[in-house]
Parts: sequence; C-alpha cells; structure tokens
Amino acid sequence: MNESRTRGHRRTAVRTRRIMSTEDDSNVSGLQLLRAVKDGRTPPPPVWRLVNLRLAEVEEGRAVFELQFSESHYNRFGKVQGGIECPALDAATGYAVHSTLPAGLGYTTLELKVNYVRPITSETGLMRCVGNVIHRGSRVAVAEATMVDRDGLRYAHAVATCLILEESQRTAASTDCAGRTP
Repeated sequence: MNESRTRGHRRTAVRTRRIMSTEDDSNVSGLQLLRAVKDGRTPPPPVWRLVNLRLAEVEEGRAVFELQFSESHYNRFGKVQGGIECPALDAATGYAVHSTLPAGLGYTTLELKVNYVRPITSETGLMRCVGNVIHRGSRVAVAEATMVDRDGLRYAHAVATCLILEESQRTAASTDCAGRTP
C-alpha cells in the first residue's frame, strides 16, 4: 500500500480488483454483462448478499430483481429498514439503464428518490423490484422502479437519475471524496 501526504491529510492508494466481472467490462454491452450475471457466468456485486438480491430478468431498458427479506433486515420497530430496501431499488433503476449501454460505457446514480408506501416484514414474502428506463439521453438517463409482492401490491417506488460515463470516467467515479478507490 502506498501512502503519501496531501495538504496535511493522509492519502492512501488502494489497489482495486474487479468485483463485478471476470471478463473485460469494456468489451461487452451492459445487456451482455447483466445476462452473464443473471446466468451465473459473472459474479454479482457482494452487496447483493446483504439484501438477498437476485437478478431474475433482464432485457434492454428493464431489470427485475427478486428478494426475500428476513428479520436480520429489521429496524427496532420490527419492520424492514428502508435503507435495506433502497439497494434493491437502486439496482433495478441502475441496471435498467445499464442494459441500454453499449460496450465501453457505464453509469453512476446521481439521485435516487424513494417513496415507501407500506411496511415490509419477513412474512410479506418474495418481493419483486421492477426497473424500467423512462428516458435515456447521451449523458443522462432516468429510470423508475417499483417494489411489489407476489400479488402485485406496491410497497415502494423510486425514480433515479443516472449519469452515463465513458470508460475513463468510470474509474474516476469509483473514487471517494478523499481520492481513494474502494
């Protein structure tokens, strides 16, 4: 690990490794990459294990996740913590956008607005989080996601704005405010 001083603050350079893909992401389209994740040819991001997230369907402009919440996701009031629902909504909106991108482009979420409609418990059962692209421009995309139960009853709704990035920008976007790469 390399360390240097920058304006009196310790700055640490951290080596990164590819977590999302075993293949070169810049050579495949977003849809190809997501199909590889869905089919088990490429590992999913580690955060998916935290929320029991599984990519169930993917097509251009649409991504569907399934998840089952447990008591380990509860807040002190015996309901699923909204911050645990949020990664599923973010994944559904972001991956709907990612599925429209050609090779060499990526995205990052600029804004995510979530409305929680009703509480979720472990007894709610299998949930589906359906993301669809509303608009995709050359630099910005907007997508929405809805979290529903088996009967189609809505529990949460989200709208996201995503910035579309070129390969060189994707590396820069993965650094934190202190300049560290996770």
